[in-house]
Amino acid sequence: MINRYRLSIAAIALVTTSIQAEVPSFEKVVLDPQIGNVCYAVTSADVNDDGQLDAVAISENEVVWYQNPEWTRHSMIKNAVSPDHVCIAAHDIDGDGKVDFALGAGWPTSGSTIHWLRRGDTLDDRWEVFNISSEPWTHRMRWADVLGRGSKQLVVSPLNASSGSGIRLLAFPIPNDPESDPWKPVVIDGSLNRAHNHLHLPSTEDEGAEQTLVASEEGITWIRKSEANGFQVTRIASGAEGKSPAERGSGEVKTGRLSPSTSLIATIEPMHGNQVVVYIGNNVTDEKQQRIVLDETFSQGHAVWCADLDGDGADEIIAAYRNPGTGPVKGPGIFIYRADDDRGQDWTRTTLDPMMACEDLWCDDFDGDGKIDILAGGRATHDVNLYLNQSGTSSKTSKD
Repeated sequence: MINRYRLSIAAIALVTTSIQAEVPSFEKVVLDPQIGNVCYAVTSADVNDDGQLDAVAISENEVVWYQNPEWTRHSMIKNAVSPDHVCIAAHDIDGDGKVDFALGAGWPTSGSTIHWLRRGDTLDDRWEVFNISSEPWTHRMRWADVLGRGSKQLVVSPLNASSGSGIRLLAFPIPNDPESDPWKPVVIDGSLNRAHNHLHLPSTEDEGAEQTLVASEEGITWIRKSEANGFQVTRIASGAEGKSPAERGSGEVKTGRLSPSTSLIATIEPMHGNQVVVYIGNNVTDEKQQRIVLDETFSQGHAVWCADLDGDGADEIIAAYRNPGTGPVKGPGIFIYRADDDRGQDWTRTTLDPMMACEDLWCDDFDGDGKIDILAGGRATHDVNLYLNQSGTSSKTSKD
């Protein structure tokens, strides 16, 4: 078994405004010093049904879970589908009360296959793999009821269009028999390009279906089911401005709140870009919001999250990049941004980890103490790390 490395990390202030930020310290637990060549994605799930969240990560050819609280490494599958694995999402697919996983593989163009995984007779056995579909450039996937049917669908966003004017944003309802029945996708939208990530917003009584925000070359786009059984598409923000597709738009997106009357959208702009950007408004779906650039020293920015790390009721922004940058801390690394006022006009940046080439983030309460922790997977550093929140107050996260 791999020894788990533990290190206490004090958040180091790099940019200070008139009010000193009080970002908590974190204990770094190295779950895996080298999961493979790349850790493409991380997530959380109670894999062994013990009431504790386990950490889950994928490399180019393996799906791994780390058992809470000792963080013992378990391999679900290895070399079972086409490399590279690129995205994963947890859900009880077959309705047996135990978590399963959807998996995107064949990245970037080796089939772009979509599968789901079911555990074997015991958790020590290899997991069974079933095919769902394939879609060129499959890049991100999440579970949400975007069709308003009362049960979640697998929502898949490809990175690039393979035909037509844009990517096919797809929702796959779970068939009656997910093992043998065909998974028939519903096309939500086909107008966006270079769609690097998406997330879902909770349903309302009026809407009846969860809504979607997509970060793409066009910026941030809000998509929701309409009364006419179609989908309404609204541009929330245009993102970075540039002459080429690589210089414009947005690449990552998460949402949060600074107060009951102030919402935020956090992004990396453009895709794989140098800017950490926050949009401030009354609601995340407002069409006119204030755009504030928090940082422009990133290189290959690739992850962002919103979570209340210090328990004060206002979300912080966690953002990361994977190549050496241009700021006082060259990185690559993971950083925390804290608003110094409830309107989000002044922010303080602190360093969480100045060395990790982070590919993906996931925030959740892993140790059950009521405080939000940070799970990260590395690209050039090949590692999987868990940062345990050491603050004295409970906190919350905007669920992905």
